[in-house]
Amino acid sequence: MNCPNCGAVMISGAQFCGACGTRMPPPAQESSASEAPNVSSGWGATPGGGGAAGHGIHIDADARGQGRGYSFEILHQPSFALAVVRLQAEQSILAEAGAMVSMSANVELQSQMKGGLMGALKRAVGGESAFVSTFTARGGPGEVSFAPGAPGDIAAIELSNQMFMVQSSSYLAGDASLTVDTKWGGAKTFFGGEGLFVMQVSGTGLLLLTSFGAIHRKRLDAGERYVVDTGHLVAWEASLQYSLRKAASGFFRTMVSGEGIVAEFTGPGELLIQTRNLAAFAGLLKPFFPSQGSGGSGFNINLSG
Repeated sequence: MNCPNCGAVMISGAQFCGACGTRMPPPAQESSASEAPNVSSGWGATPGGGGAAGHGIHIDADARGQGRGYSFEILHQPSFALAVVRLQAEQSILAEAGAMVSMSANVELQSQMKGGLMGALKRAVGGESAFVSTFTARGGPGEVSFAPGAPGDIAAIELSNQMFMVQSSSYLAGDASLTVDTKWGGAKTFFGGEGLFVMQVSGTGLLLLTSFGAIHRKRLDAGERYVVDTGHLVAWEASLQYSLRKAASGFFRTMVSGEGIVAEFTGPGELLIQTRNLAAFAGLLKPFFPSQGSGGSGFNINLSG
């Protein structure tokens, strides 16, 4: 497969030419055959409707792809996913501090407060690192691999002049051309103890998102309403309308249900949900860790003789 614009050799099924960035048109003879399995599996489907909602969430079914100046693949899904990004010479990708697993020796790493002091403060308040790492291949092509801190999956989303809202803990890395801003989720999340700060990501390019557990994709038709626990949210199209509320009516019902603040979405649009909740998992492990005030509890072994 060669690029019709510059003639460069391309990976079969690639959406962009890695040399010149030309976007490839979908083959007409494959459109009807490829859409059916995507709808049934839930991945790669495009929701109905016009405007921004019509774009959908584009994730390559084979977890591989390429764009302007890079190619990528996601390995070891869904429990211990690893994102491998191959950069062309002098190309860059941005990532959360601490996300890097490995890189080529010619890749230069720079960490800075993106957006200045105010931008760093907004990121810190939103539960993110105040610093952003920039990886640039110097003098030739280079490779960088990324992984989240917790076991889980990685979704490689190819944005095409789109906007997504991303749970702050789910952002892993993204194209240097993407615009990333931190937004406050609302007063209810603060007083509910959920801490739901969301990131607004827009533009064209690769966006790498992480999840705790596997990623479940949900598509909403126009006017369809759907409720998700905020601890299970990964990302959603900005076209989706959403409001935050208590899971059950009344304080007592909310307490006995074991649920806190939930997000109610209204379609059309798509959202990504993680199958596990990190806060709930931490709560399950808490009884197995000794408290600081336990004093003489547990075994006491005297090695002094």
